[in-house]
Amino acid sequence: MDKLMTLDDVAAHLGKPRSWVYGNWRREEIPFRKVGQALRCRPRDLDQWLDAQGAE
Repeated sequence: MDKLMTLDDVAAHLGKPRSWVYGNWRREEIPFRKVGQALRCRPRDLDQWLDAQGAE
């Protein structure tokens, strides 16, 4: 099972500031899920999202 990524993990993976990721996750459709009050993302979902964006 994949370890869920935190907002900070996703920001580091994308090379974006944490504030950008938090401010744009809905508009950009970054595949976060709410776990309680926290945002979490599966690494494979993030990679699929990146592939769909045309990123490498």
